[in-house]
Amino acid sequence: MNLIIDVGNTLLKIAVFQEDKLLEKMVVEVSAFENAVKKIFKNYPKIDKCMLASVGRLPKQVIIDLQKKHKTLILDASLKFPFHNCYATPNTLGVDRMALVAGAVKQYPNRNVLIIDAGSCITYDFITDQNDYLGGAISPGIRLRYKSLHDFTANLPLLDSEMPKNIIGDRTSEAIHSGVMYGVIKEIDGVINEYKDKYSDLTVILTGGDANFLSKQLKNSIFANSNFLLEGLNFILEYNTHS
Repeated sequence: MNLIIDVGNTLLKIAVFQEDKLLEKMVVEVSAFENAVKKIFKNYPKIDKCMLASVGRLPKQVIIDLQKKHKTLILDASLKFPFHNCYATPNTLGVDRMALVAGAVKQYPNRNVLIIDAGSCITYDFITDQNDYLGGAISPGIRLRYKSLHDFTANLPLLDSEMPKNIIGDRTSEAIHSGVMYGVIKEIDGVINEYKDKYSDLTVILTGGDANFLSKQLKNSIFANSNFLLEGLNFILEYNTHS
């Protein structure tokens, strides 16, 4: 039984897997992490392996205590990954993106796959049917776009995310919603179309915090899976302890 801990930019995700099956998922703030993990171990005493991803925001002592009690892997570039990494600067590649690609290898083997992670940033990662990871792109996510408009202008307000009813904004708030939301949607659809022009048999995965919302807006056919990163991390843990 595996414990997967993914430390994001705003929240932490904690998941328990029995082989490939997700048994439980919790989303908590950093301050609630220790109590959440204690509850998990109480409910699942048979957990014997752990994976920690993006540990920078966790207190060091918490990590040390976890490593003392359980076999724990920390996600970094030194681990084994189930694909050929063709990225020109592999040491600068975010390990969360590597975990997403690993998930694609596990669930969609021998296929051309584009993984789109819509969170604080929107990342695009592409792996070929020959198991070659080629790279992708990084752009600002929905909240980052709203915040940038507010932070880098004198008069624009900071708004909550909202899908406008009309692409033509007839007031400042609606113009911001239109610019952000339609900008993101058109960007994602446009990127997918560019890949499809080159790889007609493309499989597209959409994940991340905004995946469920965006999946209803996109014209392209996609597979939406908000747990894709956790599943990729679990696969990397198994891949490094059993292979």
